[in-house]
Amino acid sequence: MTCTAELRNVTKTYDGIMALNNINLKVHEGEILALLGPSGSGKTTLLKILALIEEPTEGEVYFCGKKVTEKESLQIRMESTMVFQKTAVFNTNVYGNISYGLKIRNLAKNKIDEAVKEVLKLVRLEGFEKRYARGLSGGEQQRVALARALVLKSKLVLLDEPTANLDPKNVSIIEEIIARANRELKTTIVIATHNIFQAKRFPQRIALLAEGKISEIGTPAQIFGSLSKTLMSFAVLENTFRGEAKPTESGTTLIEIGERLQIEATAQAHGKVSVFISPEDIILSKEYFASSARNIFKGRIVEISDMDPVVRLKVDAGKSFMVQITKRSFNEMSLNLGAQVFLTFKASSVHVIQE
Repeated sequence: MTCTAELRNVTKTYDGIMALNNINLKVHEGEILALLGPSGSGKTTLLKILALIEEPTEGEVYFCGKKVTEKESLQIRMESTMVFQKTAVFNTNVYGNISYGLKIRNLAKNKIDEAVKEVLKLVRLEGFEKRYARGLSGGEQQRVALARALVLKSKLVLLDEPTANLDPKNVSIIEEIIARANRELKTTIVIATHNIFQAKRFPQRIALLAEGKISEIGTPAQIFGSLSKTLMSFAVLENTFRGEAKPTESGTTLIEIGERLQIEATAQAHGKVSVFISPEDIILSKEYFASSARNIFKGRIVEISDMDPVVRLKVDAGKSFMVQITKRSFNEMSLNLGAQVFLTFKASSVHVIQE
């Protein structure tokens, strides 16, 4: 299998502190590879080395089978593009943002116009050419940043937490764009994420990172099927519960997680399981409302973390649930510590792993 990029025995230290420890990794041509791990595991550093933004302290980097040397690194760097976690758009319109890299490459004006139009369709921003980029929503700005990377048609696109701090709708759109870019443009993509649900959904392979080391590499089925200690060590931090599963007559599964709480899931399981619910998949409201969602719990807010532009809330509903909402929603609902709230999430949002 052809490799777009490869790291051999790569170690990276900063002032004596080890960020990456003897990394060996092959990025296969045309794949989506997820780097999955908690904050501080080395994901961003690994991306920067793949992007040739930083050099390893030890080890070698290969691109398309050729060892990267200092002399050739600038030219090879043109073949990879990195989108950082914190979205940064230029102080101009959408067209100016997306066309910037093409202008540097001295592409003809008609070719630039054609390429921008094509990529805007891919990221579902048709007609946005003249819109001021910094006036767009967070999700739209992230799509502009993706378009700016994809329009270059680089051999390798590196994405650092591309859906962090986005609402579920925009997360879905971004994931769809990434999948389409990979499928239709044949772009090789490496995505760093701490979101185990995202890593389970669409990459062909996952590299599991912890404390600067790759502990496992495999397909999502292999990684999640083994339920490794490394995976559980950070998965248990938020909305992870163990329980006893039993099927229902309607074809769903009920999981008893203790404190007289039952979670309903679409996945088929029986016996001991672990379940995960993404904080972004939980709808929070001050009042009960009728919904097709199978899981509705009443609780009280016991912790508030302002992470502008989102707010993360810990809600005690018999078990502790973490919920993520936009700061605007938080302010509009006038939420505060001790406030009674309702948590709602679909059975399809419950991820189940059989133990």
